[in-house]
Amino acid sequence: MKEKRTVCCVMLLMGVVLSFAQPADRLAAIKSTIPMIDSAYRTFAGQRHSPGLAYALVCDGNILHIGTLGYADVDKKIPVTEKSVFRMASMTKSFVAVAILQLRDAGKLRLDDPVWQYLPAFRKQPLPTDDAPTITIRDLLTHTSGLPEDDPWGDRLLDMSTDTFYKLMEEGFAFSNTPGVGYEYSNTPFAMLGEIIRHVSGQSFDQYINEHILQPLNMRDTYWEYTEVPAPQLAKGYRWLNGAHVPEIMVRHGVYGAMGGMLSTLGDFAKYMAFHQQAWPARSGKDVQPLRRSSLREMQRPWVFNTLTAHNGNLTAFAYGYALKWTRDENQVTTVGHTGGLPGFGSNWIILPEYGFGLVCFSNTTYFPAADINTKVATEIVRRAGLSPWKKEVSEVLEQRRQTLLRYLPDWQEAEENKADFSDNFFQDNVPSVLRAKSKAVFDEIGAVVKVHDIVAINNLRGTFLIEGERGRVEVFFALSPEPRPRIQQLSFKPVSD
Repeated sequence: MKEKRTVCCVMLLMGVVLSFAQPADRLAAIKSTIPMIDSAYRTFAGQRHSPGLAYALVCDGNILHIGTLGYADVDKKIPVTEKSVFRMASMTKSFVAVAILQLRDAGKLRLDDPVWQYLPAFRKQPLPTDDAPTITIRDLLTHTSGLPEDDPWGDRLLDMSTDTFYKLMEEGFAFSNTPGVGYEYSNTPFAMLGEIIRHVSGQSFDQYINEHILQPLNMRDTYWEYTEVPAPQLAKGYRWLNGAHVPEIMVRHGVYGAMGGMLSTLGDFAKYMAFHQQAWPARSGKDVQPLRRSSLREMQRPWVFNTLTAHNGNLTAFAYGYALKWTRDENQVTTVGHTGGLPGFGSNWIILPEYGFGLVCFSNTTYFPAADINTKVATEIVRRAGLSPWKKEVSEVLEQRRQTLLRYLPDWQEAEENKADFSDNFFQDNVPSVLRAKSKAVFDEIGAVVKVHDIVAINNLRGTFLIEGERGRVEVFFALSPEPRPRIQQLSFKPVSD
């Protein structure tokens, strides 16, 4: 298998500025994992018989590393390159969700509107139970419509015509569940969302996405119709069968393209990942990207729970947002992204919002499990680079209240008289005599104070800091009240062992 590796740090020109500074030591630590990254993808591609593979590491809006392996065209021995165009399959879905939220933010629809309001053909749809609620746009986005998992069937229907789809709607779909009772991944709702975009905007969903998402993000190498891709750049799809790579039929573009029809390159898709990365953290300032930051974060939230399972050695919770999968493992590492799979292709992208990096992987073999290798590599990057989540900015009031506490520790003299510093409940919950005794015991244990460490913010109104003594350390936790002028409402001490 031929392999090409490049190391680069290219700023993705999207018209957005990321809010995170890039410490040189952190960047160097991430770069030090590149040999592991290349080895992991190369081994996994060989084990899964992928004829070609393309992957990229995107850090704080920059492409930090790209790797390519094998062939885009096995028969002609055309190698995979950075410019190879792969079908991304269901990774398409989040572009449709972005379009829906753009229209929502413009006041042209509401997520809790009934689907039939925009697709009258759906109005007479019989539901599985008499007590079923009306199916909404939000249900379609979160796979809670009650429509069944339909990958084997839907994956062959990308080219379905609009007329055929409306006839199917008029005949009525079969439901596997009552709407709203749980999550079940389904492609048909995204074909419906594509038609809602057409109804509201007056443009077909692909035209709308081209104009309102791809063009603003400068994604010039992303396509809907595989016949429009320059032949040398098109990655052809294969199935591993009887020890050989057998070509899969490439399906053309149609109404089901909204669920999985897009094709793209590593460089183009990295721009889309950077678009999602820059939504974090929440902040003031310009908000001029194609979808406002708050709506991107709304997309990335876990709207419906899916399952809790052991995944890659970690107990992991899986949930679904708006066309995005959300996970959080036992180490409290959160990922956001989506998998894609079609006959001939398998792909995945994930970002770790609190760590500032993400991975994308494209393969040209049927249902290649790219999510498995991306998750494994991301976990190893965090571990090997010794990464920690981005520190939250310390609010002015939180630092002010820390200084308040330091004035009263350890003997709490005159604290009770200072109503401006402590909320009304504080000395009811912390009996002064008990508080003084506990404080004295803690500080007697650690000895004379030699250093007070910086505060670690949990949020704007909660935080911790370490007080280091000659013989030990104590962690101070405190929380402020929700009043206009926040006061200290809660306090605890915890000895910290080395």
